[in-house]
Amino acid sequence: MPTAPVIRSDTPGSFARSVFHERHPKLVQQVLDALPYGPAQRAAVERLLVESTTGVLEPLGEDAPDSAQWLEWGEDLWGRPWGKAPFLWAESYFYRRLLDAVGYFRPGAWQGVDPFAPFKNAELAGPAVDDELAALNDLDGLPEARRAQALLLSALWGNRADLSFQLTAEADGQTASDLLADDSTTLWTQLERARGGRICVVADNAGRELLPDLVLIDHLLTRGLAAQVVLHVKPQPYYVSDATTTDVLASVERLRTAEVGGRLWRAMTDGALVVHTHPFFCAPLPFHDMPADLRTEFTGAAMTILKGDLNYRRLVGDRLHPPTTPFADVTDHFPTPVAALRTLKSDVIVGLDTKSVARLDHSEPAWRTNGHHAVIQVATPQ
Repeated sequence: MPTAPVIRSDTPGSFARSVFHERHPKLVQQVLDALPYGPAQRAAVERLLVESTTGVLEPLGEDAPDSAQWLEWGEDLWGRPWGKAPFLWAESYFYRRLLDAVGYFRPGAWQGVDPFAPFKNAELAGPAVDDELAALNDLDGLPEARRAQALLLSALWGNRADLSFQLTAEADGQTASDLLADDSTTLWTQLERARGGRICVVADNAGRELLPDLVLIDHLLTRGLAAQVVLHVKPQPYYVSDATTTDVLASVERLRTAEVGGRLWRAMTDGALVVHTHPFFCAPLPFHDMPADLRTEFTGAAMTILKGDLNYRRLVGDRLHPPTTPFADVTDHFPTPVAALRTLKSDVIVGLDTKSVARLDHSEPAWRTNGHHAVIQVATPQ
């Protein structure tokens, strides 16, 4: 495992601290405004916000379905201030506790109701989606290589649609683009070399991000680069807009107005596109610690494509690595060749050159977290 310092949220002025003290209060208010939760749920959400900013970590109640698992995960953390826990751990636990507060797991009227569904549904139904789908249709006339690269970049920059990030993004933060690392040639070469195998895609967000992901998956299947794509999603609502099976179905339905939607529908029915999930995808741990059964699911895949910032943090470790640390050095634990398509929205970053880091540090202090920059990074076994 890497030895770089673990990121925590107790550092004044840090991005991690701003998530708890700026982003989460806005999120809580939006959740309470979006659905008519009763007094009990609202009070529980407000208590969680206070606890997570000024209190100590309290375990789930004994009646929670995953209480024993979280007790184990937080064995050395209970009773400590939230800011003393690793940022990845504390942020994950915040979302788990939010589900608990609104009654997601408890018998009653709110059981199974996604607190983020109003945001996801509004985005998927928004007019911007029509424009983006029209733009994707326009790619059909491009030469094969250019079309493939355009679909890859669409999936990459679609990560800007992350609803959690939009809570604190600047209005002009969605316009700049700068690809800091581009291993796309290696990605396509690896896929051509393993043509016809199984490709795993670990999804990030629903809505406007998931749509270009699905279009890219359709390309992999229709061009024979994959005989099967396994799309891994979250088993429950998580990080505001993270994709669940319900979100995949909604996105495929949204695409059925175009030919690609029909192809994806048929791919699901004949097993060429399989949707999988696992409890570990909502765990507060890096992929280095994935359980044996999940590791087995990945093993043998021609490539695993990981989407988004959170998956990147879990892949390389949510640590303050020197940004010039080789990507391959911190991903060699993963059981397959791995590609990361990630828009930068948190402090962790590896695989950059010294000159680029110096330029960014000088000209754009918030370059690691403002969503203006992205990477396509690939590691393959030697």
